[in-house]
Amino acid sequence: MTGETENRMPWDPTLYSAFAQPRLRPALDLLSRVDAEHPHTVADLGCGTGNVTRILADRWHDASVWGVDSSPEMLNAAALPPSRIRWVQADVAQWVPERPVDVLFSNAVLQWLDNHDTLLPHLFAQLAPRGVLAIQMPHNHYAASHAVMADTVEAGPWAARLRPLIRRFPVHDPDFYYDVLGPLAASLDIWETEYLHVLEGDNPVVKWTMGTSLRPLLDALDEPERSEFLSEYSRRVADAYPAHADGRTLFPFRRLFLVAKAR
Repeated sequence: MTGETENRMPWDPTLYSAFAQPRLRPALDLLSRVDAEHPHTVADLGCGTGNVTRILADRWHDASVWGVDSSPEMLNAAALPPSRIRWVQADVAQWVPERPVDVLFSNAVLQWLDNHDTLLPHLFAQLAPRGVLAIQMPHNHYAASHAVMADTVEAGPWAARLRPLIRRFPVHDPDFYYDVLGPLAASLDIWETEYLHVLEGDNPVVKWTMGTSLRPLLDALDEPERSEFLSEYSRRVADAYPAHADGRTLFPFRRLFLVAKAR
């Protein structure tokens, strides 16, 4: 999910982890809906810095646990401190496990990938009998944080370069995923939750997006355009998400969840 150019900005685990608690809550909500008593194999697809992977390993302490991610920076951070988890660098869309998986968990990664109509059946096919596919994806792309991002792309000399990277609506509505996985699954649970994050600091929504959706856009620009783009986006986001009287900023964030069980 990171680029391969010489000027590539590496994924920053420290920046991504700046909002560790609000990012962790949806993963815990998803995990609470996974019905798997004694899985032999558990995989965290798009594991990032491994925070959720370690929780999976603690819950299923007898299982073999894999953390899979494409970013070497994230995996290097995940590997500290040492653990029994096996960290695997791989393209999560192409990864095929050594043996079928009893729990395939993916928290906030599949929104980076296209072709969900074929991707999700591919992931579902990696399950062992009665295995569980559990997915959480941000479904917040209608929100001001992303609308302003698209507007900022169009507002400067960088428009032609950034327009193909904007990924305006990468996550579909729930009925799409019902049609994709419903015919395959023994059971399928789909729901959405909108969290209201209370953020601190100066213009914190910018810092939040810099760890995720804003990253590929900044990656594609050299200085001084990178700083100019970030400044323009920051100005617009500050208008869209003003601080309240106590100095905190409210950031509504909608997420889509699904849990599919194999036959």
